[in-house]
Amino acid sequence: MRIREVLRTRRALTALAAVGLAATAAITATAVNERATAALPLDRYYRQHLSWQPCDGPGLDVAGMQCADVTVPLNYAEPQGRTMTVAISRIPAADAAQRRGVMLSNPGGPGGSGLDYFARTSPAMTDDVRARYDLIGMDPRGIGRSDAIDCHWPTGFGLQFAGIDAKGFAESTATAADMAARCAATEADRLPHITTRNTARDMDVIRGALGEDRISYMGTSYGTYLGAVYTQMFPERTDRVVLDSSVDPVKYGSVGMLQDMGAPNEADLDAWATWTGARDSEYHLGATRDAARATVTRLIEHAAAQPIRIGRFEVDEHSLPLILYIAFDSPGQYGLAAAQIRDLADAAAGKSVQPDPDLTAKLDIILRAQPRDNSPQMAVLCGDVGVPHDPDFYWKNIEAARASQPVFGSFANNITPCAFWAPPAETPTVIGNGLPALIIQSTGDTRTSYAGAQAMRHALTGSRLVTLDNVPIHSIFGRYPNACVYDAVNTYLRDGTLPAADITCHDN
Repeated sequence: MRIREVLRTRRALTALAAVGLAATAAITATAVNERATAALPLDRYYRQHLSWQPCDGPGLDVAGMQCADVTVPLNYAEPQGRTMTVAISRIPAADAAQRRGVMLSNPGGPGGSGLDYFARTSPAMTDDVRARYDLIGMDPRGIGRSDAIDCHWPTGFGLQFAGIDAKGFAESTATAADMAARCAATEADRLPHITTRNTARDMDVIRGALGEDRISYMGTSYGTYLGAVYTQMFPERTDRVVLDSSVDPVKYGSVGMLQDMGAPNEADLDAWATWTGARDSEYHLGATRDAARATVTRLIEHAAAQPIRIGRFEVDEHSLPLILYIAFDSPGQYGLAAAQIRDLADAAAGKSVQPDPDLTAKLDIILRAQPRDNSPQMAVLCGDVGVPHDPDFYWKNIEAARASQPVFGSFANNITPCAFWAPPAETPTVIGNGLPALIIQSTGDTRTSYAGAQAMRHALTGSRLVTLDNVPIHSIFGRYPNACVYDAVNTYLRDGTLPAADITCHDN
């Protein structure tokens, strides 16, 4: 297909998706003024009684963990109208005599379920920190058990690789347009209200329902942005804040946020290829970095010409690189990624291959939206920040990035469903305050770049940045033990002491 024909196809898709965009735009609310909101009748939400019950579900079997539902308004500008339920969990403070208060949390995404967040991260806390806080997990509005958004996508991810040429990009554009149209058709009445600012408002309702004057907070990835928004909207209600693997608060939700993921992921592909090349006797993907990379490139090209049949799945050029992307948030997954690429190479060669359980789970979500699609992530991202609508804008960026990012450039610059979304109901929150906070970040993070943490440090002038040098890890605390980083976090949560200046930690 020639470029001109592909561009005409993309413009037609843009026009078709505008139908869904207009349907959502028709019910988009105006921005909510926080001062006006405070005068509205929200007391019944802040003073509601919570009924705590034993938690039920995977990862929620921690001793003493309880769960409750919090009622919040769908639209804070109309608090007497429809409501939503926000599910929360609680691990009580280990020592009532030392208790300081509550600590809320968010695991990232956006779209991540957070009820089990502290079940996973609290083991990294020292006993004297655990003694001080009720640890509160949360499924944010529209996510998980909190009246989840469900756009009934046929595939799982709103973010995908554009492919190797204009034809592949046209397919990707069609997929993004279809995803947006499905969301407008199924969730148009709720989409304008599934936003970070409303989740921050929900957090303050939770604070009130728990009977607390202030909240501490720990957030990872997108959760760092949510935490920063809370400090900006409710500074007098903010206590101690830890931001792990930080989003750039200026670029959040924008094209630039995704573009920042291109370089670190391409660098990690190099690191993985070097690691894999040194183990060619095991994986047979090539004995050098360049040879292993070439194997990946050939597989993507093969998948573009003919999807690779592996088990019950057909893996195309848009989905195959996602297998590496998912693996590249931790160096501990290099071997798993190499084994899975080996299986795909064998399948491409015509061998009968059954994917391992991990690859099966990945392909179920990527290709079949099982057990669920990731539309809540797009609901938040697209509901928070508007992006350019013209597919040509994205195509030009993809082509410009291919030289330096031959694999991940088509991911970091690709069009998303947000290009076909209605304008956000509110303007993004401008982050800038002097409240104390601790930011921890690895220099090799492939999800939230190190530059993003530096930008957050600049925006939160009372914060300190703890850098984990030369480690490609996303989400450090509770996932990548490092005595230097963990000590900084636990010291701050225990007694409120930030490092005197920004510090750098090294791998153990």
